Amino acid sequence: MAVVKLFGTWLSPYVYRVIWALKLKGIPYEYIEEDLSKKSPLLLQYNPIHKKIPVLLHDGKPICESTVILRYIDEIWPQNPLLPADPYDRAVALFWIKFADDKSHLLSKLYRTEGEEQEAVVKEWLEMLKAMEEHALIGGKRFFGGDEINMVDIAFCMVAHWLGLIEDFAGLKIFEPHKFPRVSSWIQNFKSVPVIKDNLPDTDKMLGLLKHRREMLRSKSN
Repeated sequence: MAVVKLFGTWLSPYVYRVIWALKLKGIPYEYIEEDLSKKSPLLLQYNPIHKKIPVLLHDGKPICESTVILRYIDEIWPQNPLLPADPYDRAVALFWIKFADDKSHLLSKLYRTEGEEQEAVVKEWLEMLKAMEEHALIGGKRFFGGDEINMVDIAFCMVAHWLGLIEDFAGLKIFEPHKFPRVSSWIQNFKSVPVIKDNLPDTDKMLGLLKHRREMLRSKSN
């Protein structure tokens, strides 16, 4: 039987991408929590280039970067496929996954910025939500690929859960359901999937950590 280990941190959306994929596939794994302020020798050994999480260890072989890991999982364990079989549908899915990855930096920028810089980040968020609403979630689909959750849904997890947390923390209102009804329905559908609903970071713990991080950033800038 394959030995699967996942190195991650409890708050990272990139780590949850991998957790959900493994659980959707029914793959047992050992989870190893990393302290990124004091990275373990194993993490540095398995990801010597970026020194980041998540890292998936499959029979001693490390795979890094969440999207790369998702595609690896989907190829190794073909049950409950996360990408469409049709070449065109697969290409469309990969486009939106890349789009989500290219926008992922907006999450940390939202709570690390203030004033005009933060306003510019909010504008980028609104542009991303508009693209999702008008181009990705069309045709009355429950999920990006139709009636079943797939890799595109997983890739956009920061919109479904982490954005709302940071909005509450920063006192912002970016996502308004009446302006993005398709995205709003998708979030409800996504978070109603048992594997997603039962595996999300604790909200109060997240807000406490965000407050601590902002205080540290402010103290460094003074």
